[in-house]
Amino acid sequence: MAEQNEGIEVSVEELRAKYAAEQLKRLRTDGLKQFSGLKEQFEELDQDPYADPNFTRDAITEETEVVIVGGGFAGMLTGVDLQNQGITNFRIVEKGGDFGGTWYWNRYPGCMCDVESYTYLPLLEETGYMPTERYASAPEIFGYCQLLGRTFNLYEHALFQTIINGAVWDDNSNRWNITTSRGDKISSKYIVIAGGILHKPKVPGIPGIEKFKGRMFHTSRWDYDYTGGGPREFMDNLGDKRVGIIGTGATAIQAVPKLAEAAGDLFVFQRTPSAVGVRNNGKTDEKWFKSLKPGWQQERIVNFTKAVTGEMPEVDLVGDGWTDVMWRNTQAAVESPEHLAEMELSDFKTMEKLRRRVDTIIEDPETAAKLKAYYGKNCKRVCFHDDYLPSFNKPNVHLIDSDGKGIERVTETGVVIDGVEYPIDCLIFASGFEVNTDLDARVGFDPVGRDGVTLNESWSHGAHTLHGVLSGGFPNMMVISLVQAGFGTNFVHFLGRSARHVAELIKLCEDQGIATIEATPEAEEDWLMVLYGAIGNGAEYVTTCTPGYFNNEMSAPDEKAAKGLVYAGSLLNYHAHLDEFRAAGDFPGALVTKG
Repeated sequence: MAEQNEGIEVSVEELRAKYAAEQLKRLRTDGLKQFSGLKEQFEELDQDPYADPNFTRDAITEETEVVIVGGGFAGMLTGVDLQNQGITNFRIVEKGGDFGGTWYWNRYPGCMCDVESYTYLPLLEETGYMPTERYASAPEIFGYCQLLGRTFNLYEHALFQTIINGAVWDDNSNRWNITTSRGDKISSKYIVIAGGILHKPKVPGIPGIEKFKGRMFHTSRWDYDYTGGGPREFMDNLGDKRVGIIGTGATAIQAVPKLAEAAGDLFVFQRTPSAVGVRNNGKTDEKWFKSLKPGWQQERIVNFTKAVTGEMPEVDLVGDGWTDVMWRNTQAAVESPEHLAEMELSDFKTMEKLRRRVDTIIEDPETAAKLKAYYGKNCKRVCFHDDYLPSFNKPNVHLIDSDGKGIERVTETGVVIDGVEYPIDCLIFASGFEVNTDLDARVGFDPVGRDGVTLNESWSHGAHTLHGVLSGGFPNMMVISLVQAGFGTNFVHFLGRSARHVAELIKLCEDQGIATIEATPEAEEDWLMVLYGAIGNGAEYVTTCTPGYFNNEMSAPDEKAAKGLVYAGSLLNYHAHLDEFRAAGDFPGALVTKG
C-alpha cells in the first residue's frame, strides 16, 4: 500500500500544543466515577424490551462438564469449539432472550458492524452464509447469531432470560456449584466466563439527571414504542419531538443520521468529537463472494489484523478505512528517536486527513471546527460513516458542543450546557458500556474460589492471571475478557481464538486426567511482566490522549488499574502465547492436580 498521507503538511509543534490544550479542557478528577451503571434510579433503563416479560420455566438441577456464562459471540464460539473437541455436555446461561450478546441488545436505528462483515462475522465458510452488505446491519448480525445457534445445535444447551446468582467452588468434589435467578442448581467441572464486554450500559452521572420528566433510554435498550419505527424503519413518532442524544462515539455516529431524518429537532450534546472517515458500504458482490477459495476467511482475518497493527502485509485484502488509517501503527515498539518522530508525524497526518474531510462536508465553518478531533488516532476508536457529518447540515440538527466540559446539569425539562438550557422531550444515552469496571460487576456475580475467597477480594489489588484466562485460587475457571488478555480492531477475531483456546485447553485437561487447573503466582507475575513489556510506546502515547475508555478516563493511576491492562502488542502475538502454552503439553505456569 502506498503512503496514504502524501501531500498533507502539518506543524508538529502546533499540533502538540493543540492536542495538549484540548486534553486539558477534558481532564477531571472523578475519572470512571463520572459514570453510573443502570441501577438504583436507572434500574428501569436496564429492562429487556425484547424478551417476553411473562416467560417462565421449571428450575433444573443437573451436573454438566462446562457452564458458559454469556450467549454472545464468545460464548457461542466456545460452545461450537467444545463440540469440535467432542465435548457436548455443556450449558450456556444468557441474560437475554436469545443468542447475540451485544447484537441482541443493540438494535438502535442505523446500527451495524464497523469492521467489514467478511472478516467480522465468524464461521462464514462453515455456515455457507453470504453477508448482504460489506457492513452488515444489526438485524442481520442478530439473525446470523440465531443461524449459528441453529447450525451448531446451541439452542438445546441454552438457558435464556437467566442470570447466574452465584458460582461457588467445592474443593471436595472439584466442581463449581452454580445457582441462577430461575432457581437452577447446576454442578459443573468447568466454568467459562464469557459474559460480554460491550453489554452492560453506563450512563453519565450528570447532576439532576434523575429529575428529567421526559422519556429517557440507553441506545442498547431502544424504545421503539416511543420513537416508532424499527431498526430499519423510519421513526414516525418523532416528527414533533425535540430529541437530545448524549455521546458522539461509535454508537451516536450511526444513530444520529437516523434521528436527524425523523426528529422535529435533534440536539447532539458533545464533549469530544470523533474522528470520522469514509465507510463506503455497499451490497456484497455475489459473484466475487462465490469465487473465494476454501480457507479465504481465515486468511482475510489474519491479513486485516496484520494491516491494522502495522505489519504492512504485501497485499491489503480488505482495503477499507481501517487499513488506511492503521497501516502504520503508531503505538508499536519504537526502535529509535528518529522512528518515534516518524510515527508521530504519521499519526498527525492521518488525523489531519480526517479533520480536512470535515471541511469538505460541513457547510458552516463554526460547526466544522467543533467536529474536528484533536488527539492521536489510537486515543479513541476511529469511526467510519458516510451520513454522520452531513447530518449537521440539516436545519433541524443542532450540535451543542460543551468545549470539553460536558453537560452541566439536567433539569425536569432539558439539558444545561454553559448556563443555557435546551428543552427536550426525549433524552437518549449513547454513552457506551462498562469496559474498565471490575469483572464481577460486569458479569453480575462474584465467583467464590478456594477457601471462600471471592474474585473481587482476590483481585482487590489488581487482576492476576495467566494470559487473562486462568487465575490462581479459581480452579477450572476460564475467562474471556479484556483483562490481561488480547485486544483487536476486529474484536471477534480475539473472541474466536480465545474461545478455541479455552475449548482446546479443556480437552487437553480431560485427555490427561486433570482434575483441576489454575495459574501459579509465579506465572501470573511473569505474565504481568510480558504485558508491561508489550506496551511499547503505548504508555507514553496515552498520556497525550483525551479521556476515554481506552485510558480509564485518565483516572489517577493505582496498583489495581496498572494490573488491569490489555496485551498491547499485536493480537497475533497474543495468540502465539496461547498456542505455545497448549503446545507445551505440560501446562507451563499452571498448577494442576490429577483426578
